[in-house]
Amino acid sequence: MVVFAGQGDPHRSLSLLWRADAPPPKRGGPGPKPRLSVDAIVSAAVALADEEGMAALSMRAVGDRLGRTAMALYTYVPGKSELLDLMYDAVHAELPTAYPESTPDNWRAPLTTWAGDVLEFYVRHPWVLQVSQARPVLGPHEYAGLDTLITLLRATGLAAGVVRRLVGTLFPFVRGSAQTVADARLAATATGSPDAEWWAARSAALLELVPDFAERFPSVSGLETEGPVEPHPDPDQAPDPAPAPAPDADMPYLEREARETFRVGLGVLLDGIEAARARRP
Repeated sequence: MVVFAGQGDPHRSLSLLWRADAPPPKRGGPGPKPRLSVDAIVSAAVALADEEGMAALSMRAVGDRLGRTAMALYTYVPGKSELLDLMYDAVHAELPTAYPESTPDNWRAPLTTWAGDVLEFYVRHPWVLQVSQARPVLGPHEYAGLDTLITLLRATGLAAGVVRRLVGTLFPFVRGSAQTVADARLAATATGSPDAEWWAARSAALLELVPDFAERFPSVSGLETEGPVEPHPDPDQAPDPAPAPAPDADMPYLEREARETFRVGLGVLLDGIEAARARRP
């Protein structure tokens, strides 16, 4: 399910995102109740989405978590569209905004660390991956994340036009890897079929029904038999810090594959950046 941000009233949404509005006045009523706030509502909504997914998100469900009615929330947040924007921007505050070790002579390691940080951020909040990048939220924390990546890429010395395109390459690459990890974690629960059981049944059926699979698809089959799964490292280059965790026997097969693909793919992308630096006038 893809969700598009930025569907609320532009002025009201941006005022909330940048906290340009004064807080609403305290409303009287019987009994001492903790005062609501935009931050409290957003925190409750994020916790709900983290635990139950985007499909569970509603003003009523958030109100229930806070012991209030949905109507009480509307005083602070106009509706679900604006709430989604606020949630998306709020969780981006978790991302580091500075990598002091980044210099023109040391740009690769910080970029590798950044990519690992962003991957784990998406895995912590998989509902964020459902928010389309076609309509940015335009909030302060989203901009801070963008500014951080641009700063890291400018340390490479590449031209601004190239940096712009690298931003458009790295974010989708990391999001795509995180999406696979998130899907791998959800698959068994959503389908009722454990990974090992699913692969065993499908593999057996495929071998039975397509006995000439290797002959029909030699390139696909060759990947399973042709030696190392990644390029040989350059002995003169220090290895990248590996963002992937140590192998975990309980980790779904697809997640292990996604994390290894992320590690190797990121290394190749950074090799490309290094090659582009070498071609500079």
